[in-house]
Amino acid sequence: MKIGVPKEIKPQENRIGLTPESVKTLVSEGHEVIVENNGGFEAGFENEQYTSVGAKIANTAADIFNDAEIIVKVKEPQKVEVDMIRENQIVYTYLHLAAAKELTEGLIKSKSINIAYETVTDDNGRLPLLAPMSAVAGRMSVQAGAHCLEKKSKWKRSFIRWCTRCCRWNGSYFRWRSCWRKCSCYSNWYAGQSSYCR
Repeated sequence: MKIGVPKEIKPQENRIGLTPESVKTLVSEGHEVIVENNGGFEAGFENEQYTSVGAKIANTAADIFNDAEIIVKVKEPQKVEVDMIRENQIVYTYLHLAAAKELTEGLIKSKSINIAYETVTDDNGRLPLLAPMSAVAGRMSVQAGAHCLEKKSKWKRSFIRWCTRCCRWNGSYFRWRSCWRKCSCYSNWYAGQSSYCR
């Protein structure tokens, strides 16, 4: 099967659908993998890392959409990509269609087969492809909170009001994972019942 991996074109999206290690596994199983030129550069992967494990390099995304049976991406297809999707082509990516009417209509019109990462479940009903993203988002929330405390931010000092009561500084990071859900301060703030936490 021909598997195509185009470069992500959504703003601020630097990931790529397959790492060289994933390509190596697919090639060893007899599949052909086509990666867009410099598609993995922003994620830290060079073309040579893909070609060394058996991938082919395509010059443009159009070449990939024309040749591949499966398209593997990270984020939902952008308008220019939707226009390139062929009938019965399989698109494997995060889609989030509930908030994207135009995208949904475009994919329906293309008559393609779309598999959304966020809807894939395992035998226990869990979401193995969505869970890691949620974990990453949770960890990044700490960095986002710290950014709000910088001097240049108009929100400086507003975020720390409730976490100083709930969380403890151990010299390198806030220990808020252990107390977050148990904390009455946070729970009351979330329920809109506590002015202290705001």
